[in-house]
Amino acid sequence: MGAALDEARAALATGDVPVGAVVVSPAQAVIGTGRNVREAVADPTGHAELVAIRAGAASLGSWRLDGCTLVVTLEPCTMCAGAAVLARLERVVFGAFDPKAGAVGSLWDVVRDRRLNHRPEVVSGVRAEESTTLLDDFFASQRHRAQP
Repeated sequence: MGAALDEARAALATGDVPVGAVVVSPAQAVIGTGRNVREAVADPTGHAELVAIRAGAASLGSWRLDGCTLVVTLEPCTMCAGAAVLARLERVVFGAFDPKAGAVGSLWDVVRDRRLNHRPEVVSGVRAEESTTLLDDFFASQRHRAQP
């Protein structure tokens, strides 16, 4: 989670919401990293999880991330939770819960939907306080800048 938090902090430089993610191989090597880049590259799909999953797949030369773990600072949204299922990730580990858009237990539970052909294990709340503080500070600064 430390590497994911480092990625989240790096997103601040481009004005992106500070969310970071890493993909870890079965041998515990980081094979993909990502941070939110929606603002940086004007891409609505530029979520940290997708960036990390793409990098992990490129590293392995396969779209199947069997045995791999996605570690992310914020509970994935529906798009990212769906990508975790489609990539056949073994596990999704996240820090802060997202009650407004979370799709790994908060608002929806895409990754554990019994109708899908793959269901990753979920570990939640890992270093949640650090992840939450980073997000809260970011949004507080955004509100402060928006005030006249």
